[in-house]
Amino acid sequence: MRGVWPQLGVNALNAAMIAMNAISAQRETFWEKDTIRIHPIITKGGDAVSVVPAEVTMETFVRGGSLAAIVDANKKVDRCLRAGAMAMGAEVEIHTIPGYLPQRNDKQLGDIFGGNVEALFGPGEFHIGGHRTGSTDMGDLAHMMPVIHPYVIAAQGKAHGADWRIDEPQHGYLTPAKLLAMTAIDLLYGDAAPANEILANFEPAMTKDAYLSFQRGLFRKERFTYGDL
Repeated sequence: MRGVWPQLGVNALNAAMIAMNAISAQRETFWEKDTIRIHPIITKGGDAVSVVPAEVTMETFVRGGSLAAIVDANKKVDRCLRAGAMAMGAEVEIHTIPGYLPQRNDKQLGDIFGGNVEALFGPGEFHIGGHRTGSTDMGDLAHMMPVIHPYVIAAQGKAHGADWRIDEPQHGYLTPAKLLAMTAIDLLYGDAAPANEILANFEPAMTKDAYLSFQRGLFRKERFTYGDL
């Protein structure tokens, strides 16, 4: 619809902006302990400045500290998208795909790695935590097997930012390799007794089948027209 008669069109960009504002308004409904992160972007905002946007596409992550929190936040995001479409009399098609699961660090494995950190750098130079506000596929593995996701501080600037740079090359490139090699040796010592103990004590949050079922259950495509909303 040409911009000269906007009253005859349905502005999909306005529907998307309403949805984004609604998502922003949801932030106070999230528990701080769940560290929910939602950050949508518009990947297509229209075709020309002289035409009422007929098609707009958005993409977002829904990340959090627990599966229940992620599922709950995802429902709220879908609700906001439908609300934007309803407000403008538009249609919305929502594609849901799996994302990364929250990080879970195994304490026993972390203690072994941490011991090697302190052997190289002294006491108090290691800290083991849990889920962070970022995400990685290591979180998926952590639900089925004992893992850690260690970091070595060797950079300055904002992570993923333009000012991020390695300022200590030795710690950035060599120290992680040393620590991983030392940890592998510790795990294999005595016919891999430490590794076997960690495996024996580990309680998975999901079996492989449960993980696959959960992830596959997230795939869906839903289309809502104004009348449905």
